[in-house]
Amino acid sequence: MRSLPLPLALTARLSPVVVLATMGWALTSGPFAATTTAEHKSTPDSGASPESSAPTAPTVAKAYSTSPAPCGSVSVATLKSLVPGAKTDGKEIPSTDTKVRRTCSWNALKGYDYRWLDVSYEITDSDAAAQKSYTQTATEKSGGGAVPGLGDSAYSIVNLTTEDKQQTREGTVVVRAGNALVTVTYNGSDFENKKAPSTDVINKGAIKAAKEAVTALEGGKAA
Repeated sequence: MRSLPLPLALTARLSPVVVLATMGWALTSGPFAATTTAEHKSTPDSGASPESSAPTAPTVAKAYSTSPAPCGSVSVATLKSLVPGAKTDGKEIPSTDTKVRRTCSWNALKGYDYRWLDVSYEITDSDAAAQKSYTQTATEKSGGGAVPGLGDSAYSIVNLTTEDKQQTREGTVVVRAGNALVTVTYNGSDFENKKAPSTDVINKGAIKAAKEAVTALEGGKAA
């Protein structure tokens, strides 16, 4: 393909990488972030002694106590297919607590075809907390649909945006598996014809990556 000057939209979208990384990270630190439920303490009857207080409910073991390495969550073959030209080792985004929240991103421009993939893990305190966050996300990002057979519950949505006549199509898949949340973001643009990949291409790509990310999570499940 002959060399052409990059459009201004391309320059804006590719500088710097941390801007895109922040977008991917916001998905898990914003509506995808787990909500911690308030602790409820029972009050003994006025005539009861401290020893006769109601017994503490048994602690339920968490299925997942730590996040797996996100940059190893998707196979090399899948990465080459979804993000042609990207370095397969990915780039992990800094986190304040890598035991509970980790994100890896891959992005590349091949010719004028741009792709971005983002995989995030969030480990919450309980299944109930993860379910609450999952439900909130699915409610706020209405218009998508369930993904059967993925985790305990999974939801996907694809949106098209246009800026300066340049289209970008982005798919998001959020999965609840026990007390863990897995979020995948996948988007693409063609900077030569200013079109975006089809909904089917983006949705299937995001779901494929999400399936592999959940498999990686389950591989590190607590005994």
